[in-house]
Amino acid sequence: MALNYTHINHPLRIPLAAEIHSRPSLRLRSPELLTHFAIFTHDEGESGADNLSQQLAILTDFCTHFGVAAPAAGAKYFFHDFGRFRLKWECHTEFATYSFLDNPDESGAEAAPSLKQVERIFDQVPLRHVPQQWLASLEGKVMVAAHVALISATKFWAGPANLLHGVFEGGVLVGSKVIERGEVWTDFLIQADGFSRFIVCDQDFLDQQPGRTIQRILEIETYRMMALLGLPQAQAAAPVLSAIENELVQLTAAMTVASGQQGELSDTDAEQKMLREIIDLAARIEKLVLENSYRFSASKAYFSLVNARIDELRESRIEGIPTIAEFMERRLAPAMHTCEAIVRRQEALAARIAHTNDLLRTRVGIVQEQQNRKILQSMNQRAAQQLRLQQAVEGLSVAAISYYVAGLFSYAGKGLKALGVNINPDMLTGLLIPVIALAVWWGLRRMHKSLH
Repeated sequence: MALNYTHINHPLRIPLAAEIHSRPSLRLRSPELLTHFAIFTHDEGESGADNLSQQLAILTDFCTHFGVAAPAAGAKYFFHDFGRFRLKWECHTEFATYSFLDNPDESGAEAAPSLKQVERIFDQVPLRHVPQQWLASLEGKVMVAAHVALISATKFWAGPANLLHGVFEGGVLVGSKVIERGEVWTDFLIQADGFSRFIVCDQDFLDQQPGRTIQRILEIETYRMMALLGLPQAQAAAPVLSAIENELVQLTAAMTVASGQQGELSDTDAEQKMLREIIDLAARIEKLVLENSYRFSASKAYFSLVNARIDELRESRIEGIPTIAEFMERRLAPAMHTCEAIVRRQEALAARIAHTNDLLRTRVGIVQEQQNRKILQSMNQRAAQQLRLQQAVEGLSVAAISYYVAGLFSYAGKGLKALGVNINPDMLTGLLIPVIALAVWWGLRRMHKSLH
């Protein structure tokens, strides 16, 4: 009997181990038709929006229509065979994907491909099985809508380049050989029906290669659109940055003029006003960075995923046709470079504002030090004046105290004379006045020394 050791696992071991198996590729065999949606419900103006719960609610509505049990709360992957079609659902951080699959009817297939037959490739897409009411509920949420046709080269396809213009409406056709066993064709254009189209030609794919190839193509299309979400914000941020830059230039010029007018500034009102304006610029650029940082970071991550999926296709050129990598380099990369340029511009402008703020604060500090020095000098002058006044008052104090003490001695002398002592009170008082004045002066000096 095998022993069970599941109780010794870390609580996260099972979910972490299952994570790498949570989004398996589909097992497909040509011919196969797919309709793919990427549903974007995240509202950046709505704080605390829970993408998973919203996406599960949309999926639950779909399953309820067919009487099928929806996945449990917290599920991020769902696959079910509805009979007439199959559905693969995946929930990502910002969006969820719906891949509807169906096998087309090959009864009318001709021995060799014709223009009319090629144009009918997408007539049997699984979208026809999806409830119209549910589709209407997706208004404003569909970021990607694509049809994919997986067809066999041995049964249907031969030399497609001259037949594809009836399938794709775009003027620029993109195609390449992938993993040396198939071809991919598209124009990356939203057709008149609102869907982009992809044709994958099976030229002897192995086992899961058809499913993985289609998954990579759909991820390229989905991540491409999600990456481009940063472009409108970059375009909106450009004039705001220009306005802030112009105001910063004007403030810097005002600082230069103020410095040239006076070698020593005594009034900080102008500097305080400029400092408030600098703080306002810093707050505006910080607000802009906070509004754009998540979207620009997400666009960069999605762009790296697009490049990774293109590399996984291992493309080789079909003569005269641009590859997917070349198309993305010409069409998607410039938009991503625009976002990166705005990010760098925001960072550089924030750094310049901070540097200007430091310079202005230093100037204000220098002016305040100059003012403090002047205040200290005036305080020293007042202290000197008070000292001179105090010395003058001291002289008067010596005279006043000596006068009163001499008066006391005069009264004492008169009292002694009245008692019969032969003394002259007035003469005694006159002789004691210099002694009393000297004693009073010496006593005051001792007192000042002891206090200091």
